[in-house]
Amino acid sequence: MTPILLTIACLFAVTLGYSGLCAASPFGDCRKCHGMGHELTTDRKGRLKRGKDCRRCKATGKRIRVGRWLYNRWARIYRAGTAD
Repeated sequence: MTPILLTIACLFAVTLGYSGLCAASPFGDCRKCHGMGHELTTDRKGRLKRGKDCRRCKATGKRIRVGRWLYNRWARIYRAGTAD
């Protein structure tokens, strides 16, 4: 097989895999708080304690994946354009 066809096949497999991931699990962990919903701070003795709520995910710990966000945007535009 030529390298170009192999590259195209690999890209196609990655695209299908990511599409399946976005369909099965549209939300991923927040990148800022790593899915905890808040940051960790330490007290004066060095023990961990709960910090402020994460502003990026609004303390949910989840974010919508890029592929799912693009699909939702496309579906919203399609529904708005084909409405009777």
